[in-house]
Amino acid sequence: MDRDIKKIETELKKLYSNLEKAARSGELPLAEVSEDIVPGEGPSSAKVLFIGEAPGAQEQIERRPFVGRSGKLFRKILEEESGIKPELVYISNIVKVRPPDNRDPSLEELAAFKEYLDKEIEILQPELIVTLGRYSMAKFLPKVKISQVHGKLHKVKWEGKLNYILPMYHPAAALRATKTKNAFIEDFKKIPKIIPWIQEQKVLLSNQKSKPVVKLTPLQKEFSKSDKSVDDLKSSVIEHLF
Repeated sequence: MDRDIKKIETELKKLYSNLEKAARSGELPLAEVSEDIVPGEGPSSAKVLFIGEAPGAQEQIERRPFVGRSGKLFRKILEEESGIKPELVYISNIVKVRPPDNRDPSLEELAAFKEYLDKEIEILQPELIVTLGRYSMAKFLPKVKISQVHGKLHKVKWEGKLNYILPMYHPAAALRATKTKNAFIEDFKKIPKIIPWIQEQKVLLSNQKSKPVVKLTPLQKEFSKSDKSVDDLKSSVIEHLF
């Protein structure tokens, strides 16, 4: 069923307006004025939602996500190497205001902005959520190491709904190490294959009256042995398909 794009656009505008109002009234940490808020960016019909951590200095100036040094790398790979059409992508952050000196967001800040990111996801209803960095990954896949799960597609029940999550390194990490950058690019290239697969799965699920029993592949079993903290996630790992 086609979604009402104008309704989505209206709901997003209302969400960001509420964020700015909360900033002006002092209800949010880090924010003092409306202009401190860096909203998400992309078409309302996007199939893929990229979630980063927080805006940096350049993002705060332009009020756009991922336009600084690491953001330029992200956008360059997205446009030139990923094979993903720009009209399929929406970009946002878990925290919508820049932390001082680009430090990591605090637990208080993550909690304060949670309802806004949750609403953003609810409005967009993306087919695939790509987390960039460990903070956005932890929202869906807690207590795991990004070095173990990056590039591995997960099927996760979150907020009562089935979501497909692809953890990736943050582009800032890709700037610091060639090995990480190569992994970042390779993970990016999986997305054009993953999207049609997810669409096929949704069709299959809609035609099934009962959920099939998940049987672990040898790769999944091996992955689950690498760290006891991923035991609860082993049946959700489906990266072997890609």
